[in-house]
Amino acid sequence: MNEHNAFQYICRVQDLKEGKGHRFYVDGCDVAVFKVNDIITALNNICPHQKSAIIYDGIIDGGKVTCPAHGWEFNLKTGCYSDGRKGLDVYEIKIENEKVFVKVIQKEFNW
Repeated sequence: MNEHNAFQYICRVQDLKEGKGHRFYVDGCDVAVFKVNDIITALNNICPHQKSAIIYDGIIDGGKVTCPAHGWEFNLKTGCYSDGRKGLDVYEIKIENEKVFVKVIQKEFNW
């Protein structure tokens, strides 16, 4: 049984193609995972512009992913917009025995 906010297995390292995004669902969150220069990163897959789950299908260049719908750019390591503002949530990645694990922190809203 997995603990809340624990690392979850998503795939093997070899399953991730270099320079291409991949989509996973982890604890109810839509996650975009990228492997660029053998570094694996994970971001929230929902573009804040029109709440579309398409970040995984974005164009990767210069350490950024560009939303394929309207061109918004996000830093792959920080999730921030090009101007430094907060953009997408970033999720922690752990690799053990060539297996990729991601830790998704659920946001809690106190309305």
